[in-house]
Amino acid sequence: MFHHESADTERFEQVILLAVRHIIGGATPQAFLTWAEAEIPDLLGLYDHELDVVEIRRLAQLLATSIWNATPRPALGFSTQPLPCPLPEAPCPCGSGQRYRDCCGGVDDLPELSSELIWELLLDELPERALKEALDSGAIPSPLLARLADRWLEQDRPGRAVTLLEPVFAGPLADLDGDYEPAFDVLCDAYDRLDHWRKKLAFLERLCHEGSRALQAAAWQRRSTMYLDEGDFAGAERAFAAALRSDPDNPGTALLEITLLAAQHKDDLARARARFWLHRLRRVGYREEGFMDFLAQAVKDPQEALVDSHADALDPILLDLHDWVAVATARPLPTYRVAPVRPAREVEAAGQLPLFDDGQGLVRRRPLMVYSIPAELRPPPAVRRLETLWRELFPGGKPQSTQLTLGDEGRVWLSAEWSDYLLGHPEAADSLECLDDLASALYEHPESALPWIAHALLRPLVDRAWALVTCTLPPEVSYHLPWTRERNRPALRLLFRRYLCQLDEGQPQAAALTMEALLRLNPQDNHGVRAELMNHYLRTGEDQRALALVRRFPDDLLADLAYGEVLALYRMGEQERARAALGTAVDRLPRIPRYLTRKRIKRPRLSPLGVTPGGEDQAWMYREAMRDVWEAEPGILRWLKRVTA
Repeated sequence: MFHHESADTERFEQVILLAVRHIIGGATPQAFLTWAEAEIPDLLGLYDHELDVVEIRRLAQLLATSIWNATPRPALGFSTQPLPCPLPEAPCPCGSGQRYRDCCGGVDDLPELSSELIWELLLDELPERALKEALDSGAIPSPLLARLADRWLEQDRPGRAVTLLEPVFAGPLADLDGDYEPAFDVLCDAYDRLDHWRKKLAFLERLCHEGSRALQAAAWQRRSTMYLDEGDFAGAERAFAAALRSDPDNPGTALLEITLLAAQHKDDLARARARFWLHRLRRVGYREEGFMDFLAQAVKDPQEALVDSHADALDPILLDLHDWVAVATARPLPTYRVAPVRPAREVEAAGQLPLFDDGQGLVRRRPLMVYSIPAELRPPPAVRRLETLWRELFPGGKPQSTQLTLGDEGRVWLSAEWSDYLLGHPEAADSLECLDDLASALYEHPESALPWIAHALLRPLVDRAWALVTCTLPPEVSYHLPWTRERNRPALRLLFRRYLCQLDEGQPQAAALTMEALLRLNPQDNHGVRAELMNHYLRTGEDQRALALVRRFPDDLLADLAYGEVLALYRMGEQERARAALGTAVDRLPRIPRYLTRKRIKRPRLSPLGVTPGGEDQAWMYREAMRDVWEAEPGILRWLKRVTA
């Protein structure tokens, strides 16, 4: 007997759609059954199977009867009008020549179609007036109201969506099962569109405590995603744990966990959890092919899996750029030239001491100042020609000073000319200018702030810049790239972006290597990476390196270096030198000790314009960054309080 589950899904849905159109179009039962007998066998490909004519007619008749009986009739107030069942002794309507009881009447597995399946099709077929009548009569199954509300959201009518869906959740929430999850999602999206955040939070709070297990899980998932968007990983993990308790086998919770781990770049753990979920969902009988494919891909590469899973919702240009990046960054590195910016006999001091004096991590008492030649990176002729055309196409300028954004609120993405050119020219990845502009543009695109998008798009660009720069200027060469030279800024900015990517992806040791290279290439440290590098050395116990870094920047007004020197000397047992360094630090930045030694202290007002050297805000920020490291050193906070009393 015919089972629609084993038939081709697309063909089956097409048959139902055509049948429903005939029924709501006013066909009589006899006309409909005549149409079904003629068309359904061809539409389902029944003649391709080893069935005789009688069996084919029987299958068509049974399916047509099921569709007719389940289809609401607009002319009857959206009620159904089932066909009368033939008498047992009557000839079977399928035309087999047998009595009904001996033919179709004896079929036990008659295909049954739910009214919700038919209504899913009707919602796309009924005109606006008929839809209003169906809504007014309450004929549409409540779980399917989400489809209609979602359509109104797409038409930018969120208020109408809210009016439709709020009554669905007005009663006892425990009675609403997982079929109502789409309605929950659309209602939350509508609240977002209307900026009704208080209403949304109250709705989520109610569902988290009063909803069915499925809706509780959905509400906690939504709250976890909200925390994740705010960068609050601790809050996101708490909400995820609550979602998991509410519904341990919910596929949405599985997706949330992979997303949460990938956002924190815990890729190895994300792979392991994807493997766990793949086996768990198989055991409980979950068979949704698309999601199981996602988990299988996440076992190999969770970042790529998330990009692919969000493909339908992402800006298509980002997906095109993702493909471009894969091709363009695989190109051989071009050969750049290092050009001194003044004659060799007029070399200027790099301005700072070498990072490590003798390769042994030992600090000399009176180190020699080293000299390196200021230079510019010059691209090969083919790249220069490409850059000339690129400058005419790319609508954005360069970020101001050491900033990383263009400050145009994403307007650069309104022009398609530059991106069309880029997608057709993978050789643009040979240009540091183009890589820099593309990175700046990505900073402006709201969707590229998603961690997995940043990993898939921005990280390959800055890694290529790193390979290009370090290949041209390895550590042993005696050149540096002054920030004051405009030609050098794309390279230095890209390296700084690489350091930020590495920090975001939880790679502090790799980030330290990038910061050391930045200080070698730009000894004046216009981006201020010395503070983060100093804190890294102290966190990893590299006190000698910390002291070597301090000596490169004497009288520095960054608290990280001034007080980092004190911590390094104290840990090395050099208390007299530590006391002297502390005296110098307190003279320059007197508020730091109070913020370090007090267990609790009120946060001062922070200015969006930056940090005030020597101010309360600087002291607070240093406390936030490094107090745990100071506290881990036995006795140092008591010593600090006593010496500075």
